[in-house]
Amino acid sequence: MPKSKRQKLVSLTRTDKKGHQMKEKLINEIRDCVNDYESIYLFIVENMRNAKLKDVRKEWRDSRMFLGRNKVIALALGKTPETECKPGVHEIAQHVSGNIGVFFTNSDAAEIKRWFDDFREADFARSGDEAKETISLKEGPLAQFSHAIEPHLRKLGLPTTLKRGVVTMLKDHTVCTKGEILKPEQANLLKLLEIKMATFSIRLTHKYSEADGCLELE
Repeated sequence: MPKSKRQKLVSLTRTDKKGHQMKEKLINEIRDCVNDYESIYLFIVENMRNAKLKDVRKEWRDSRMFLGRNKVIALALGKTPETECKPGVHEIAQHVSGNIGVFFTNSDAAEIKRWFDDFREADFARSGDEAKETISLKEGPLAQFSHAIEPHLRKLGLPTTLKRGVVTMLKDHTVCTKGEILKPEQANLLKLLEIKMATFSIRLTHKYSEADGCLELE
């Protein structure tokens, strides 16, 4: 009787006892998922937001999503025909690296593609993001702000003062220019102005099933 690939031993070197146990637990979870789910997808998160990813996990609660510890995940899947835990899975394991996430599911392929293609959520840009548009403020009152925040606005670079208790721009000012990389002060100002320039999304890159093997989706 041939030996089950599920029972292959994996060498975990140079780890302490707790680290060894955590790796072993993750390897077992991954291999259980390989057996329990028909399809494996790889994905990339654009403009990562932990809270929004948590919402995605809730939406797909009947599936499993892993992000991080990719070396262990690839090890669990098996990166060669000799070490793979399911026929052909080594082909997708070779792409599990960097910021790639892994998604196990039994859902219909058309439904998955439609959902992830349509899923977009706007959010505030962060320092280091690219400005998607030019934002300028005109000289005059900024009625949306409380007088108490005026010193903070000045620290962030706005030419403001208080006139009769109203935050007022002393001159025209460009907060950011389209295409430039945002500094922390600019990102903070855009958030205070409630201008969202980032879009959280998840892009599927590869799909594996035992029937079709590994397919590139881009």
